[in-house]
Amino acid sequence: MAENTGVRHGGAPGSRGRTTVADVVVEKIAGMAARDVRGVYALGSGFARSMGSMRERMPGAGSGKSATRGVSVEVGELQAAIDLEIVVDYGVSITDVAGEVRENVISAVERMAGRDVVEVNIMVSDVKLPDEEDEGEARQRIQ
Repeated sequence: MAENTGVRHGGAPGSRGRTTVADVVVEKIAGMAARDVRGVYALGSGFARSMGSMRERMPGAGSGKSATRGVSVEVGELQAAIDLEIVVDYGVSITDVAGEVRENVISAVERMAGRDVVEVNIMVSDVKLPDEEDEGEARQRIQ
């Protein structure tokens, strides 16, 4: 006589099967986490922001800023490596902002995507000066 223990499959239900996280998911998480840091004006180079601004004005091109602009990732089954290109506000300590960005991005990606972040490389491509107009503001005025 066989004993019925009520368990049909081995292991907990949460461990049955595989979860795959797409690169774009990690890019969006990293981009949002980087933008949340005080002193980060924008992500991406001036050219990338200009092109993105034009793309956002096109009908049917989607709404809002691209969450992945200035972000590139390599995602494996267990680990992720992230490259960010940022623009900082004038007057902030770039090394402090970069450190906070790293901490925020690592925390968010590891918590949300379950990937061990092996590195976050940051390139500061520009500084937003207080008297500079935003590229989007200048274009809207001309239209």
